[in-house]
Amino acid sequence: MKILVVEDEEKLANSLRKGLMAEDYVVDIALDSDQAFYLAETSEYDLVLLDWMIPGRFDGPGLITKWKTDQRIFPILMLTAKGAIGDKVKGLDTGADDYLSKPFSFDELLARMRALLRRPRQKVDQAMSLNDLVLDPLAKTLMVSGKVVQVTAKEFILLEYLLRYRGEVISKERLLNHVWDDQNRVQPNTVETFIAHLRKKLGPKSNSIQTVRGYGYVIR
Repeated sequence: MKILVVEDEEKLANSLRKGLMAEDYVVDIALDSDQAFYLAETSEYDLVLLDWMIPGRFDGPGLITKWKTDQRIFPILMLTAKGAIGDKVKGLDTGADDYLSKPFSFDELLARMRALLRRPRQKVDQAMSLNDLVLDPLAKTLMVSGKVVQVTAKEFILLEYLLRYRGEVISKERLLNHVWDDQNRVQPNTVETFIAHLRKKLGPKSNSIQTVRGYGYVIR
Protein backbone atom coordinates (compact mmCIF):
# COMPACT_ATOMS: atom_id res chain seq x y z
CA MET A 1 0.00 0.00 0.00
CA LYS A 2 1.18 3.52 -0.77
CA ILE A 3 1.17 6.26 1.87
CA LEU A 4 1.68 10.00 1.49
CA VAL A 5 3.24 11.69 4.53
CA VAL A 6 2.66 15.46 4.55
CA GLU A 7 4.88 16.85 7.30
CA ASP A 8 7.14 19.93 7.27
CA GLU A 9 9.35 18.67 10.12
CA GLU A 10 11.83 16.83 7.95
CA LYS A 11 13.26 14.75 10.80
CA LEU A 12 9.81 13.49 11.78
CA ALA A 13 8.83 12.91 8.15
CA ASN A 14 11.92 10.79 7.53
CA SER A 15 11.37 8.90 10.78
CA LEU A 16 7.79 8.08 9.76
CA ARG A 17 8.97 7.04 6.31
CA LYS A 18 11.58 4.71 7.76
CA GLY A 19 9.11 3.14 10.20
CA LEU A 20 6.37 2.70 7.61
CA MET A 21 8.76 1.19 5.07
CA ALA A 22 9.74 -1.37 7.74
CA GLU A 23 6.03 -2.30 7.79
CA ASP A 24 6.13 -2.84 3.99
CA TYR A 25 4.37 0.38 3.05
CA VAL A 26 5.51 2.43 0.06
CA VAL A 27 5.97 6.00 1.25
CA ASP A 28 6.22 9.44 -0.37
CA ILE A 29 7.00 12.59 1.60
CA ALA A 30 5.74 16.13 1.01
CA LEU A 31 7.23 18.94 3.09
CA ASP A 32 4.60 21.52 2.11
CA SER A 33 1.06 21.66 0.76
CA ASP A 34 2.14 22.52 -2.79
CA GLN A 35 4.24 19.38 -3.05
CA ALA A 36 1.47 17.33 -1.43
CA PHE A 37 -1.09 18.65 -3.90
CA TYR A 38 1.17 17.80 -6.85
CA LEU A 39 1.88 14.28 -5.60
CA ALA A 40 -1.81 13.57 -5.02
CA GLU A 41 -2.50 14.73 -8.58
CA THR A 42 0.15 12.48 -10.13
CA SER A 43 0.11 9.35 -7.92
CA GLU A 44 -2.37 7.03 -6.24
CA TYR A 45 -2.38 6.79 -2.45
CA ASP A 46 -4.17 4.42 -0.12
CA LEU A 47 -3.88 6.80 2.85
CA VAL A 48 -2.51 10.26 3.69
CA LEU A 49 -0.87 11.27 6.98
CA LEU A 50 -1.37 15.04 7.11
CA ASP A 51 0.09 17.59 9.49
CA TRP A 52 -2.22 20.46 10.47
CA MET A 53 0.28 23.32 10.17
CA ILE A 54 2.21 23.06 6.90
CA PRO A 55 3.75 25.75 4.68
CA GLY A 56 2.46 26.46 1.19
CA ARG A 57 -0.79 27.67 -0.29
CA PHE A 58 -2.92 25.62 2.13
CA ASP A 59 -2.77 24.48 5.72
CA GLY A 60 -3.90 20.93 6.52
CA PRO A 61 -7.66 21.63 6.63
CA GLY A 62 -7.38 23.79 3.52
CA LEU A 63 -5.64 21.01 1.65
CA ILE A 64 -8.36 18.54 2.67
CA THR A 65 -11.02 20.94 1.40
CA LYS A 66 -9.20 21.25 -1.93
CA TRP A 67 -8.86 17.47 -2.27
CA LYS A 68 -12.51 16.94 -1.47
CA THR A 69 -13.51 19.57 -4.03
CA ASP A 70 -11.38 17.81 -6.64
CA GLN A 71 -12.87 14.44 -5.56
CA ARG A 72 -9.55 12.99 -4.46
CA ILE A 73 -10.72 10.05 -2.37
CA PHE A 74 -8.40 8.51 0.19
CA PRO A 75 -8.55 8.29 3.99
CA ILE A 76 -6.79 11.12 5.80
CA LEU A 77 -5.26 10.85 9.26
CA MET A 78 -4.33 14.26 10.67
CA LEU A 79 -1.15 14.57 12.75
CA THR A 80 -0.79 17.76 14.77
CA ALA A 81 0.34 19.34 17.99
CA LYS A 82 -3.07 20.96 18.24
CA GLY A 83 -5.01 19.03 20.86
CA ALA A 84 -8.00 21.20 21.73
CA ILE A 85 -11.44 19.71 21.17
CA GLY A 86 -12.33 22.59 18.84
CA ASP A 87 -9.34 21.85 16.62
CA LYS A 88 -10.22 18.17 16.44
CA VAL A 89 -13.79 19.00 15.52
CA LYS A 90 -12.62 21.41 12.80
CA GLY A 91 -10.27 18.82 11.35
CA LEU A 92 -12.92 16.12 11.26
CA ASP A 93 -15.60 18.47 9.94
CA THR A 94 -13.27 19.51 7.14
CA GLY A 95 -13.05 15.90 6.02
CA ALA A 96 -10.25 14.18 7.95
CA ASP A 97 -11.09 10.58 8.82
CA ASP A 98 -9.17 10.46 12.10
CA TYR A 99 -7.03 12.65 14.32
CA LEU A 100 -3.84 11.91 16.27
CA SER A 101 -2.18 14.50 18.50
CA LYS A 102 1.60 14.83 18.74
CA PRO A 103 3.54 13.32 20.36
CA PHE A 104 2.08 9.93 19.52
CA SER A 105 3.02 6.30 19.74
CA PHE A 106 4.08 4.74 16.46
CA ASP A 107 2.15 1.59 17.40
CA GLU A 108 -1.00 3.67 17.87
CA LEU A 109 -0.38 5.33 14.52
CA LEU A 110 -0.16 1.92 12.84
CA ALA A 111 -3.34 0.75 14.58
CA ARG A 112 -5.25 3.84 13.42
CA MET A 113 -3.92 3.42 9.90
CA ARG A 114 -5.05 -0.21 9.82
CA ALA A 115 -8.50 0.84 11.05
CA LEU A 116 -8.82 3.38 8.23
CA LEU A 117 -7.53 0.97 5.61
CA ARG A 118 -10.11 -1.60 6.67
CA ARG A 119 -12.92 0.68 5.55
CA PRO A 120 -14.88 -0.73 2.59
CA ARG A 121 -14.12 2.19 0.29
CA GLN A 122 -10.50 1.06 0.24
CA LYS A 123 -11.44 -2.49 -0.82
CA VAL A 124 -8.90 -4.00 1.57
CA ASP A 125 -11.04 -4.83 4.60
CA GLN A 126 -11.35 -8.52 3.69
CA ALA A 127 -9.36 -11.23 2.02
CA MET A 128 -9.38 -11.08 -1.76
CA SER A 129 -9.97 -14.22 -3.75
CA LEU A 130 -9.72 -15.39 -7.33
CA ASN A 131 -10.76 -18.97 -7.98
CA ASP A 132 -8.58 -21.01 -5.57
CA LEU A 133 -6.26 -18.08 -4.78
CA VAL A 134 -6.89 -16.23 -1.50
CA LEU A 135 -4.83 -13.22 -0.38
CA ASP A 136 -5.35 -11.68 3.06
CA PRO A 137 -3.88 -8.13 3.19
CA LEU A 138 -4.14 -7.90 6.98
CA ALA A 139 -2.73 -11.31 7.89
CA LYS A 140 -0.20 -11.03 5.02
CA THR A 141 -0.97 -14.56 3.84
CA LEU A 142 -1.40 -16.05 0.39
CA MET A 143 -3.09 -19.40 -0.13
CA VAL A 144 -3.52 -21.35 -3.35
CA SER A 145 -5.81 -24.40 -3.38
CA GLY A 146 -5.82 -24.40 0.42
CA LYS A 147 -2.03 -24.34 0.80
CA VAL A 148 0.09 -21.45 2.03
CA VAL A 149 2.39 -20.00 -0.63
CA GLN A 150 5.47 -18.14 0.58
CA VAL A 151 6.14 -14.89 -1.29
CA THR A 152 8.36 -11.89 -0.62
CA ALA A 153 6.94 -8.60 0.66
CA LYS A 154 7.20 -6.98 -2.78
CA GLU A 155 5.63 -9.99 -4.50
CA PHE A 156 2.75 -9.81 -2.01
CA ILE A 157 2.20 -6.08 -2.58
CA LEU A 158 2.38 -6.57 -6.36
CA LEU A 159 -0.21 -9.35 -6.31
CA GLU A 160 -2.42 -7.42 -3.88
CA TYR A 161 -2.42 -4.40 -6.19
CA LEU A 162 -3.34 -6.49 -9.22
CA LEU A 163 -6.16 -8.16 -7.28
CA ARG A 164 -7.52 -4.85 -6.03
CA TYR A 165 -7.88 -3.76 -9.65
CA ARG A 166 -8.96 -7.15 -10.97
CA GLY A 167 -9.91 -7.03 -14.62
CA GLU A 168 -8.13 -3.71 -15.19
CA VAL A 169 -4.97 -3.59 -17.28
CA ILE A 170 -2.25 -2.02 -15.13
CA SER A 171 0.77 -0.47 -16.84
CA LYS A 172 4.33 -1.30 -15.82
CA GLU A 173 4.88 2.35 -14.91
CA ARG A 174 1.86 2.34 -12.60
CA LEU A 175 3.09 -0.82 -10.86
CA LEU A 176 6.57 0.64 -10.43
CA ASN A 177 5.09 3.80 -8.95
CA HIS A 178 2.82 2.01 -6.50
CA VAL A 179 4.87 -1.02 -5.44
CA TRP A 180 8.45 0.25 -5.42
CA ASP A 181 9.40 3.12 -3.14
CA ASP A 182 12.36 4.46 -5.13
CA GLN A 183 11.95 4.01 -8.87
CA ASN A 184 15.51 5.21 -9.47
CA ARG A 185 16.84 2.04 -7.84
CA VAL A 186 14.91 -0.46 -9.91
CA GLN A 187 15.81 -1.80 -13.32
CA PRO A 188 13.52 -1.50 -16.37
CA ASN A 189 12.77 -5.23 -16.21
CA THR A 190 11.96 -5.23 -12.47
CA VAL A 191 8.22 -5.72 -12.99
CA GLU A 192 8.75 -8.52 -15.52
CA THR A 193 11.12 -10.28 -13.11
CA PHE A 194 8.71 -10.13 -10.18
CA ILE A 195 5.77 -11.21 -12.34
CA ALA A 196 7.82 -14.22 -13.46
CA HIS A 197 8.61 -15.10 -9.83
CA LEU A 198 4.96 -14.81 -8.87
CA ARG A 199 3.83 -17.00 -11.74
CA LYS A 200 6.35 -19.65 -10.76
CA LYS A 201 5.13 -19.67 -7.16
CA LEU A 202 1.45 -19.71 -8.16
CA GLY A 203 1.98 -22.84 -10.22
CA PRO A 204 -1.20 -23.93 -12.04
CA LYS A 205 -2.82 -20.60 -11.13
CA SER A 206 -0.05 -18.62 -12.84
CA ASN A 207 -2.18 -18.04 -15.93
CA SER A 208 -4.40 -15.78 -13.80
CA ILE A 209 -1.78 -13.05 -14.35
CA GLN A 210 -1.91 -12.18 -18.02
CA THR A 211 0.41 -9.98 -20.06
CA VAL A 212 -1.28 -7.46 -22.33
CA ARG A 213 1.53 -6.66 -24.73
CA GLY A 214 2.20 -2.97 -25.14
CA TYR A 215 -0.03 -2.10 -22.16
CA GLY A 216 0.83 -4.01 -18.99
CA TYR A 217 -0.67 -6.76 -16.84
CA VAL A 218 -4.12 -7.87 -15.75
CA ILE A 219 -5.36 -10.54 -13.37
CA ARG A 220 -8.62 -12.34 -13.99
